[in-house]
Amino acid sequence: MLQDDPRIAQALDSALIGFLTAVNQGGQPQTSPVWFIRDGDTLVVYNKADTPRLGSIASNSQMAFHLRGDSQGRGAVLLEGRAVAAPDLGPSYELTVYVEKYQEEMERIGWTPKTFHDDYPVPIRIEITRVRSWGLDVLGDELPAEHN
Repeated sequence: MLQDDPRIAQALDSALIGFLTAVNQGGQPQTSPVWFIRDGDTLVVYNKADTPRLGSIASNSQMAFHLRGDSQGRGAVLLEGRAVAAPDLGPSYELTVYVEKYQEEMERIGWTPKTFHDDYPVPIRIEITRVRSWGLDVLGDELPAEHN
């Protein structure tokens, strides 16, 4: 599904921040910026152990995820799916693709891959059930030159 259009895969692989929306137990949508990786046709997000998001997922696994479009709204990637706890993924510092994607950001904030994991130890996997996108060529223009 995500791999059907290489431009969608590229946009997800290049973006550092995505916006994940979960619905809390009271029915209120809550959107948060997250670090993520694409793993084939799924997304992986690491969470703090005490985050309300984990309770939201336990009561309602439906999620939405989007990438910031260009400043004029001419391009976007919008995903819908279900989130599941994924302890089988292991710690983030063992996922080479995760560490490679976020190493520079971790260092900028003062984390190592291990200390990031200490703060965000709980992996979730988002199984994508619907993809909507438009203007991916515009999103490509917003990416660093090496990604166009």
